[in-house]
Amino acid sequence: VMTATRRFRDSSGLSRRGFIAAGALAAALPAARAAPAAPAKVAAPVRLGVIGTGSRGTYLMTGALRLKEVAVTALCDTNAANLARAVEIARGARGAPPAAVGGGPFAYRDLLARDDVDAVLVATPMPLHAPMSIEALRAGKHVLSEVAAATTLEECWDLVAAAEQSGRTYMLAENCCYWKPVLTIARMLRAGLFGDCTFAECGYVHDCRSIQFAADGSLTWRGEMNRDGRGNLYPTHSLGPVAQWLGINRGDRLATLVAMDTKQAGLEAYALRRFGADHRAARVKFAVGDSTTTLIRTARGVCIDLRYDTCSARPHSSTTYYALQGVTASYDSRIDGIWIDGRSQALDWEPLEKYAAEFEPPLWKKWDAEARTAGHAGGDFFVIREFVDALLEGRPAPIDAADAAAWSAIIPLSAASLRAGSAPQEIPDFTRGRWETRSA
Repeated sequence: VMTATRRFRDSSGLSRRGFIAAGALAAALPAARAAPAAPAKVAAPVRLGVIGTGSRGTYLMTGALRLKEVAVTALCDTNAANLARAVEIARGARGAPPAAVGGGPFAYRDLLARDDVDAVLVATPMPLHAPMSIEALRAGKHVLSEVAAATTLEECWDLVAAAEQSGRTYMLAENCCYWKPVLTIARMLRAGLFGDCTFAECGYVHDCRSIQFAADGSLTWRGEMNRDGRGNLYPTHSLGPVAQWLGINRGDRLATLVAMDTKQAGLEAYALRRFGADHRAARVKFAVGDSTTTLIRTARGVCIDLRYDTCSARPHSSTTYYALQGVTASYDSRIDGIWIDGRSQALDWEPLEKYAAEFEPPLWKKWDAEARTAGHAGGDFFVIREFVDALLEGRPAPIDAADAAAWSAIIPLSAASLRAGSAPQEIPDFTRGRWETRSA
């Protein structure tokens, strides 16, 4: 995967230096600060191409096939078995098979050249998300990308520039943003129950040791990232909901961060136990610490405590958590507890469910039955539904390229902080100065 990514970067039609120059020019022009025009509407059905038909891409494709406003017209994968399986699933759902685009690592360009594709779902390994999304936007396709959006600052800026210059819709498929408790808290925030917010805490603490290795002990793309990288390598599940609560890029922005990590122990001990001392997997040295904590300060003075740990032994139920502190209320998902000053009857946490009916999210009120059948607590339904509706209605994506870049920039910036002895790092303004005036 890493080799394929490097080959892409070396052989793309527009050089990365060209991308940087284009981004710098856009930043220098006064017009870059103007709000972009609303994207043109896409006529139904939205003709969707899927790049990456592994388990995740095929699952999301299946969800898209349930929407009458979507026609899956083309699929692409370098794995012939995965591609054939996805084609048969689509045939079974709609009666006619989509086009199958296979071949080498650049076969997806053949899909992007097709006239029967309006939009693409990018569900490939994470290092390929940004390169493929950027090419898709420049090819005139709308993009729904799996998380994270990018792994380098250069890719973050390239993605923003491609979305701006193409006029196409980009959306990050961050499903945690659509969990019912997350959207319930958002409604309570908008109603003023929290007052001014000062602190948030969130984390992705998911035992992913087993999926760092293939059955033969070789590293998967996740294992390669943990071998080569430090810092928070998967920030958007945890940071995304908190960023939306705080109005990041819409009244506030991420300004600076510092990171600190632990030593590496979990993955190396796991490899030794699973494969034995004589196996090559037991000799791999991983750069990532078992746990990384990143402290982020926003322009409005809110502090966010962001944790990442995929290397430690943990129960699966502890995957993602959120906490929020305001002047008049506090919430912590780990105990499903909320306390509202002047409204809660005693100095005890109350279950969030107590307020569920009063602050029911409109999206869940409209789509509850459909969302309950989807994975990730309904989030997988909403990322597809919201993307399709944005295209059909000609409205901006709810998680656009500037949001995706800001959340994903934590990957390279947390690593940079660690390399500099936990020194502060400035977080770029990917809205190019529009963060105070962009609408929610």
